[in-house]
Amino acid sequence: MTDKLNELTAAGVAVWLDDLSRVRLSSGGLDQLRREKHVAGVTTNPTIFAKALSDADEYNWQLRDLATRGIEVEESVRMLTTYDVRWACDVMRPSYDGSDGVDGRVSIEVDPRVAHDSDRTVAEAKALWWLVDRPNLYIKIPATEEGLSAITDTLAEGISVNVTLIFGLDRYSAVMEAFLAGLEQAKANGHDLSKIGSVASFFVSRVDSEVDKRLEKIGSDQAKALKGKAAIANAQLAYERYSEVFSSDRWKALAAAGAHPQRPLWASTSTKNPDYRDVIYVEELIAPGTVNTMPEAVIHAYADHGETRGDTITGAYDAARKVFADLESVGVDMDDVIVTLEREGVEKFEASWQELLDGVRKSLEAAANGKGAPNKAAKGNAKAAEKAGGA
Repeated sequence: MTDKLNELTAAGVAVWLDDLSRVRLSSGGLDQLRREKHVAGVTTNPTIFAKALSDADEYNWQLRDLATRGIEVEESVRMLTTYDVRWACDVMRPSYDGSDGVDGRVSIEVDPRVAHDSDRTVAEAKALWWLVDRPNLYIKIPATEEGLSAITDTLAEGISVNVTLIFGLDRYSAVMEAFLAGLEQAKANGHDLSKIGSVASFFVSRVDSEVDKRLEKIGSDQAKALKGKAAIANAQLAYERYSEVFSSDRWKALAAAGAHPQRPLWASTSTKNPDYRDVIYVEELIAPGTVNTMPEAVIHAYADHGETRGDTITGAYDAARKVFADLESVGVDMDDVIVTLEREGVEKFEASWQELLDGVRKSLEAAANGKGAPNKAAKGNAKAAEKAGGA
């Protein structure tokens, strides 16, 4: 049988898993995906951790200890999540070593409630970096306007960064600028640039969800014919900008000093519309030097029936621009789409973070009363968080 995921990897796409749980770690499931499905990295977010904590039995011993010590809820969340991320970093270490530090990365996100506070974001990034204490860690920082300076300042400290919640082209250009500035400062600060990694998480399926909703409301045949086209076109044009930035003289100077490029990472790649092919956001976004982070179901779907047709991005720029022109002609304001998605993205992760806090609080209370962690309560929180979606 053809190894479709190996073909995808050979085409230059790093396959990452958009999920993590202690069950996955303790069962050896993550290591199996690394060995058998070419999974070369892991992304997490508050939604994923809220869901993971619903498997309360796996966390009971730690929750009991935290409750006995009287550790507050927010610090308990950090101890629980960094424990899992540290473990995952160790599982993925062979991929990290085998790729000279490019892959084998595991991401953990700063508290999304501080997404609009640059100083607090940097402070938390530094705390998470030393708390996990693994070279193959990524600190996830949302690409809000305030997050841009935090990205630069965090990289300047020699800390690797996964920039998340990128929806629009102009913001993506600003993220790449923040990355270059951060590496330049890191170099000036004496850091080894070859040890610093970064990806820019460009969200995909949520763009179609928002645009399709607007197209449906417009209701014309011309509008409906554009459904399912915006997200891929948006990502393809993002890759065009990536190609331009990372062929510039400014980048070449950093590369000569040992720097690795900030790869575009396609996030939110599970289809939200059942009418769309389940691997469309993988097949149509194949190009060298990219990452595609997928839920396990999408990884298995691609292994079963995915088609690797070579580079499906670099020859599509003109067609992508036409999609944008057509969207504008039928009345879709893409600038407003991007603003809406960024606001909702931060709000959804804030809601998931609150669900996570609430679930851990109930679990700590139950553990303190000698009742163990309440699976049902935690699972109820996880279901609410899962609805928020995300990558």
